[in-house]
Amino acid sequence: MDKKINDTVCEEKLFSRIYSKYIQDITNFLYYKYGELLDPYDKAQESFVKLWENCKDVAPDKAKGFLFTVANNLMLNAIKHQKVVLKHRELKPKDYTNEDPEFILEKKQYLAKYQNALSKLSEAQRVVFLMSRVEGKKHQEIAEILDLTVRAVRKRLYKAVENLRKEIDGI
Repeated sequence: MDKKINDTVCEEKLFSRIYSKYIQDITNFLYYKYGELLDPYDKAQESFVKLWENCKDVAPDKAKGFLFTVANNLMLNAIKHQKVVLKHRELKPKDYTNEDPEFILEKKQYLAKYQNALSKLSEAQRVVFLMSRVEGKKHQEIAEILDLTVRAVRKRLYKAVENLRKEIDGI
């Protein structure tokens, strides 16, 4: 991004460039860290609304950090709210399907193993693993988004894959 001394995030063109550059990264970060149930895209959008509301207080070079912090806090607040909602409501699962019962059982067992293995990874390993394997981001991109070195990203990814194999295969 071009940085001029008098640029502010309140300028529409600069705000638009910041939005275009970071909306997908923030959405993916929230998705990988918290899942899809709490609508990570919505929280990413809300973080940009907060940036716009505070545009005079946020320098252009601090916008990325502001956005990721606000998005993360919005998601944490949504989780707290969801816990309260779930205490007062019981979700009824769908009690019918057209799939083969054996396939459903195998699918459930594998997904349970995979989710369990993912949950046992450290947050740092899980985020790097999902960004790399699910989204297909390069190590350099992940390093920039998470403010890490490429070597740290590789190490976390290697450890994540190693831990997932051990957990799923039972080795």
